[in-house]
Amino acid sequence: ALRLEGGRSRCEGRVELEQEGTWGTVCDDGWDLADADVVCRQLGCGRAVRAPGGAAFGRGRGPILRDELGCRGHERHLWQCPAAAEHDCSHKEDAGVVCSEHQEWRLSGGRDGCAGRVEVFFRGVWSTVCNSTWYEAEATVLCRSLGCGDALQRPSFGHTLPGKMVYLCGSLQPSLAQCRWAFNKSAPCYQSWAAGVVCNGTGS
Repeated sequence: ALRLEGGRSRCEGRVELEQEGTWGTVCDDGWDLADADVVCRQLGCGRAVRAPGGAAFGRGRGPILRDELGCRGHERHLWQCPAAAEHDCSHKEDAGVVCSEHQEWRLSGGRDGCAGRVEVFFRGVWSTVCNSTWYEAEATVLCRSLGCGDALQRPSFGHTLPGKMVYLCGSLQPSLAQCRWAFNKSAPCYQSWAAGVVCNGTGS
């Protein structure tokens, strides 16, 4: 079994694997994108866009189960990759991964982090969001997931980034990634503007 912990979605976080009923971590010695690619693919999270070490997602607990991993990137499971028999690591060296199917959001150009043009990090790039289905539900889901309260206004902007994402939330989901979404499909974004939002909370 394999999982990512401490991230903002199931496709980002500290790499943890289970061995004989115990969960443990992977040391970042030799940790690179080829190793991270195997993790992302095994979890159905696309490919790796970053492979941070140094306990970027917090320190794990339990044993350190892999060190000096040498995946070539095509392996179906992380435990098929060669690794050192012994480790000389501590949890401050826990390996992490950000996969391409992870989505994170930011509001740019506003007075703080709770207002502005909606931008989504997905498949390794920042993209804008089309306002063709940007209604109260979608704006509220985003404001709440950013810790910014509820949506006050939904201003429109020009698209400034190459990619375009569209969201459609039938209900108030925990995050936009759990709503219906489509990336770089021209039809729903035809002649649309970039979505914006002003939330009633204030950002850091």
